[in-house]
Amino acid sequence: MSIPAKISWTVAVIAVLIFGAQQQLAIAQHQPTPKEQANIANNAARHFGDAPDDPGPIATDLSYSTKPAAVAKAMRKVADWQLKVSQPYFDRIWTWSVLYTGFLAASDSLNDPAYSNAMLAMGQKYEWKLRTNMLGPDDQFRLPDADGQSLGQAYLDLYLQKKEPVMMQPTQRALDEVLAAPRTSNIPGKEIAWWWCDALFMAPPVWSRMYAATGDRKYITYLDEEWAKTSDRLYDTQEHLYARDSTYLNRTEANGKKMFWSRGNGWVMGGIIRTLKYLPQNDPARAKYVAQLKEMAARVAELQSPDGLWRAGLLDPAGYDQPEISGSAFFVYALAAGVNQGILDKKVYKPVIDKGWAGMLHHVYADGRLGCIQQTGAEPAPFKASASYTYGVGAFLLAGSEIRQLNGHSTRK
Repeated sequence: MSIPAKISWTVAVIAVLIFGAQQQLAIAQHQPTPKEQANIANNAARHFGDAPDDPGPIATDLSYSTKPAAVAKAMRKVADWQLKVSQPYFDRIWTWSVLYTGFLAASDSLNDPAYSNAMLAMGQKYEWKLRTNMLGPDDQFRLPDADGQSLGQAYLDLYLQKKEPVMMQPTQRALDEVLAAPRTSNIPGKEIAWWWCDALFMAPPVWSRMYAATGDRKYITYLDEEWAKTSDRLYDTQEHLYARDSTYLNRTEANGKKMFWSRGNGWVMGGIIRTLKYLPQNDPARAKYVAQLKEMAARVAELQSPDGLWRAGLLDPAGYDQPEISGSAFFVYALAAGVNQGILDKKVYKPVIDKGWAGMLHHVYADGRLGCIQQTGAEPAPFKASASYTYGVGAFLLAGSEIRQLNGHSTRK
C-alpha cells in the first residue's frame, strides 16, 4: 500500500472511531436518569400523558397539505383521541389548562361544539374557580401563581363568547387579590412574580383577557410591569431567546453553546401572541411585545431543522436524536397567529409554518396519539418517540386553528 493510501486509510479509520464515539455519547445523553424516569412515571400517574412501549403504527390517512380541510382532518383525529383518553381526568393544573385553550380553538375552527361543551362541563364542575394551593396542616391559603392562574384563559375565552358573569367572577376576584398582595419575594431567583419563562404563557393572556372582559386598565398595567421584569431578567438580546429562569443564564449545552429550551421559548412566543390579541392598541408596551415577537420569530425560523421541527435544545440540535413536538407546535402556532394578526410577513413565514405542520404530522399515530412530546420539566431531557402529553396537544390544536385561518378559513364567533 502506498504512503498516500495508508494515510487515507488511517484518516478514514480515525473518522469512523470519532463518529462511533460521538454516537455512543449521543446515546448516553438520551438515556433517562432515574430521576427523569420517576418524573415520567409521575406524569403518567397524574394523567398528564404517557409513553407506551408500543403506541401502534403512525397514521397513514393524513395529508401534509395546509389546506383547511386537510388540517381539519388532522386536528379532529388528534383532538378526538385526546378528549376520549383525558376527559375522565380533567383537572385545574397548568398541564390541562393549555389543552383546554386548544380544545376551545379547535371548537371554533372546526365548528364542532363537542370540544367547547367539554370545556363548559369542566368549568361548571369546578364552579369556574382557579386552582388554589394549600400550605400546611391548617390549610393556609396562598394566592395562585402564574401556573394557577392559567386556567383563567379558558374561563375567560368562554366568558367573552357567552357573557355569563359566573364564568369570570372567581378569576377576577383572584387577580384582584394578586393586585393587592406584595409583588416581590425573598426567595433567591424567585423575587419577581413571573420568574420563569413558562409563566409568560400561563398568566399574561389571562390578564389581557380580564381587561377585555372588564375594560379596567389596572390589569394591563400589572401585566406590562411584570412582563418587563421577566424580559429584563431572562431575555437574551443577542440570541433573541429566553433562558428558562435565572439559574439557566449561564448553562450551556454539550457543544458549549447556551442552553435555550425549545418549549420554554415556545411558551413565550405563544404567550406574546395570546396577550396581544386582547391588548389595547394604544398600550405603551405594545410595541415592545411586537418587536420581541419579531426578533424571536426570525431566530426560531433560522433554527428550524430540515424535518421542519425543532429539537429540545435549540442551539445544539445535533445533541438530540429526535424532534420535540410541544415546542415545535408552539412555534408554528405563534408564527401563524403572528401572520394572521398582521405582525409577521406571510411571504417569509408561511414556508416555515407549512414545513413545521408537515413535520408534526409525521408524529401522529393511527389512533390519534400525538407523539414526541417531552414530559414536564425545565430543560431539554430524554423522552420516547411515543410520549404524548396534554399541553403538547393543546399547542398542536392552537397551531392547526391558526393555519386554517391563514389559509382562508373563517372561524365561527
